[in-house]
Amino acid sequence: MSLPLYYYVLGTPLGVLGLVRWGCWLVRRIPAVLYRPFTEPYRLPMSIVVPVYQEDPVVFAAAVESWLANDVAEVILVIDESDAACREVAARYPVRVLVTDVPGKRDALRRGWNAARTELVALVDSDTVWAPDVAAEVFKPFADPRIGGVGTRQNVYGSKGFLARITDMFLDHRYFDENASQSLLGKAMSCLSGRTAVYRRRLLLEVEHEFMNETFWGVPCLSGDDKRLTTLILERGHLTYLQRTAQVWSTFPDTWRVFGKQRLRWARNTWRSDLRALSRRWVWRHPFLAYTMVDKGISSFTLLFGPAFMIYSLVVQNWVFCAVLAAWWQISRSAKMLPHLRRRPSSFFFIPGYVVVSWIMALIKLQALLTVRRQRWLTRQVAVRDGEVVRTTTEPDPGPAAFADAEATVSDAEATVELPAIPPIPRQRRGPAPMWHEREGAA
Repeated sequence: MSLPLYYYVLGTPLGVLGLVRWGCWLVRRIPAVLYRPFTEPYRLPMSIVVPVYQEDPVVFAAAVESWLANDVAEVILVIDESDAACREVAARYPVRVLVTDVPGKRDALRRGWNAARTELVALVDSDTVWAPDVAAEVFKPFADPRIGGVGTRQNVYGSKGFLARITDMFLDHRYFDENASQSLLGKAMSCLSGRTAVYRRRLLLEVEHEFMNETFWGVPCLSGDDKRLTTLILERGHLTYLQRTAQVWSTFPDTWRVFGKQRLRWARNTWRSDLRALSRRWVWRHPFLAYTMVDKGISSFTLLFGPAFMIYSLVVQNWVFCAVLAAWWQISRSAKMLPHLRRRPSSFFFIPGYVVVSWIMALIKLQALLTVRRQRWLTRQVAVRDGEVVRTTTEPDPGPAAFADAEATVSDAEATVELPAIPPIPRQRRGPAPMWHEREGAA
């Protein structure tokens, strides 16, 4: 049976591109399967530092109790002066509270690690709930004196619905694929996520000036603190590692508007960090890390060839080919998501949604590249104006019309993820720490 010419003209490049992309994935996936966490017991004193800004009090209380249930030396909360509700929550627990009137997350992190008194410092987001053994697990990689920072595995906390399921799939793909392979091949993770990242305090003090004075094309950087810290640690010859046995849960947006804004901020941060890193010598001392940075940048463009070919096939009404392409996406993405599907088999039925959201995120990444110089938090009322980090009103951040909603600034109420009181953890390997008042011996 002969096929129309356009199948060869369009189908052949698409097939070749598919083979190349699968080859690139296997380069990551094979070492990711071989990854192993550190297992030998090791211990150092550790402080938890948490910048707090307009957090949901219920989520914040659950998070504080989970940190206290771990065996750490101290919990330091750096709370924005505008957040009276979280100050009230903090007053119920044995924690240190620093109130700050300086806008922005970076200064809060700096204040926290300067106040810490231990060799290790865990930088933690205020909506992140820890499993009971996170501290014990993150200590272990520091037995290697070359390791300067350790990351944890993350999943979605509390939220339900389509976006929560899709986000959970993306998280498992990240920690069982990219981060695992980077840890095995070179012990150089591209980003220790700010939801929970543990560093040697002396290194934080060493990089503090560069961290606080980061600029990109002459504009002070507002966000991207986790990528920046990871880069600064690696630049100085230290290593970073994923300890996947340390599991935490965080809240994520459950509305498309906030989801788009968050992804746009993350994508801008990634472009800035990776473009700068690839222009410097240090990253080429970690060839696999450099490879994953280049591959991630290229995939932002190549990912859109598939839907473009699908749209063309729909226009010419070749339904059989459309069905074959859709079936291939279902099968291929399921293969790549096997670690997640083992934990949550029902996510098989979310694969089509996962594919569509991947395309949306690719478009957001392209928008982020075109607007990479803009410095707005987007989900907080903080921005850079005239070279200074300032509090803002709810005026919109201008951007391409296709993503006007993603750029619009929402109110604090809209940006808050609503959760019931201490919601149950979704089906996971293990649950979060018990509540403070439920622990044996607590008053």
